[in-house]
Amino acid sequence: MGELENYIHQESPLPALIKAALVHAQFETIHPFLDGNGRVGRLLITFLLCQWGILHKPLLYLSLFFKEHRQEYYDRLQAVRDQGDWEGWLRFFLAGVVDISHKASLTASSIQRLRNEHLSLVSQTAKGAPLLEACFKMPYISITMAAKELGTSFQTARNAVYKFEELGLLREVTGEHRNRIYAYQAYLDLFG
Repeated sequence: MGELENYIHQESPLPALIKAALVHAQFETIHPFLDGNGRVGRLLITFLLCQWGILHKPLLYLSLFFKEHRQEYYDRLQAVRDQGDWEGWLRFFLAGVVDISHKASLTASSIQRLRNEHLSLVSQTAKGAPLLEACFKMPYISITMAAKELGTSFQTARNAVYKFEELGLLREVTGEHRNRIYAYQAYLDLFG
């Protein structure tokens, strides 16, 4: 692990994605923990890319690609160990980066479209735009949370939440009379 840590911090002429792929494969081979190696190893990819300035936020979620192609993921890592097939692993890893990046781009475009559509819907609603922004940060929201986020009274927040519910933007999900939680379902649906 010490040598891997040194390699991570060492300057390298390799592109960051290649280095991240090499680090991940090596981490999974070392297998330093009794449990959680896969999760930690997959998180390590994203955190390294953030640390190296490639990502500004941890938005590249390669775990999804690895899960969708689980057997090939295991086979590629094993082929590195057994036959030294680094090229096969790198091709697989980079295909995952392309796939997940493309999906993230589509999701970001969908979020922007949704924001614009819903902003026009709530533009005449008191506290509409600020509540909509709060819903993007907290897709599950209570009236108390809305009041705090908007810096308004409970009554003002309740009126805005009820208006969003009337417009079909929020849906009450608890079935309770008190301490209700509302879901911004259209936004949540974008994430599958």
